[in-house]
Amino acid sequence: MQLTLTVITGPTGVGKTDVAIRLARHIGSPVISADSRQIYKEMPIGTAMPSPEQLAAVKHYFIATHSVTDYYSASLYEEEAIALINKLHRSQPDLLLCGGSMLYIDAVCKGIDEMPTVTADIRNALWQQFETEGLTNILLELKNSDPKHYEEVDRQNHRRVIHAVEICRMTGKPYSSFRTQQPKQRPFRIIRIGLNRPRDELYARINARVDAMINAGLVEEARKLYPLRHLNALNTVGYKELFAYFDGSCSLDEAIDKIKRNTRVYARKQLTWYRNDLSIRWFHPDDELSLQKFISTIRQ
Repeated sequence: MQLTLTVITGPTGVGKTDVAIRLARHIGSPVISADSRQIYKEMPIGTAMPSPEQLAAVKHYFIATHSVTDYYSASLYEEEAIALINKLHRSQPDLLLCGGSMLYIDAVCKGIDEMPTVTADIRNALWQQFETEGLTNILLELKNSDPKHYEEVDRQNHRRVIHAVEICRMTGKPYSSFRTQQPKQRPFRIIRIGLNRPRDELYARINARVDAMINAGLVEEARKLYPLRHLNALNTVGYKELFAYFDGSCSLDEAIDKIKRNTRVYARKQLTWYRNDLSIRWFHPDDELSLQKFISTIRQ
């Protein structure tokens, strides 16, 4: 039988975890997580990490494996995830990967261009500059160092802007010169499944999930992490809004409303990203029978 990786993705709050666990049990696979924040063990509530019961139902990988103080990236994830998939495929022809982090999904399905390793000095200097000056001068540096990427990058996404300038400073070369954008060939077939719901239904689930997180202790979880708020791992919806509340910039109710709104914005960004991948076959999460039939047909 041909080696197969089934990828379950979709916007935040859609219900990927429950579907993935049931599908994993159906095909006899563990769940390989592709969530860039659930790898951090200090963030179980705010990242909607699978519950102990869910983790006990099916073996999971890349859940609570790192600390927020650890450096991690999509490139490292590609290296570790592909190594794991190749290892597991020796005994399990069918594997399942689930997550909503677009870069992590692309890292496995398409590969990420090899980038030079940035030194801590350069990374810290740029983030310090961002904290004190904002993004304006960093954007100007990117425009001068790599006008091609400057025109392409989302200039509102400070993490991507900063990373590009890190590479420019580290190498003295344009960031765009390292981007081949040629998909890597994988030694296994990839089946891409997208889960989605009508917008009103998805937004209602997001709002309810945020309320559930607050009731489960998200404020206390964020307060413990507040001294580490400068870390990239904590530049995350659910935490940065509560950090603003701790700073006195808004009330708790305002912070909770912002978490709901920013989560809905993130869900829209995810769906926009996914629409560019025509290989994804979309299903409502409740239509698991059709989903299983589709996978079975492809696997034959």
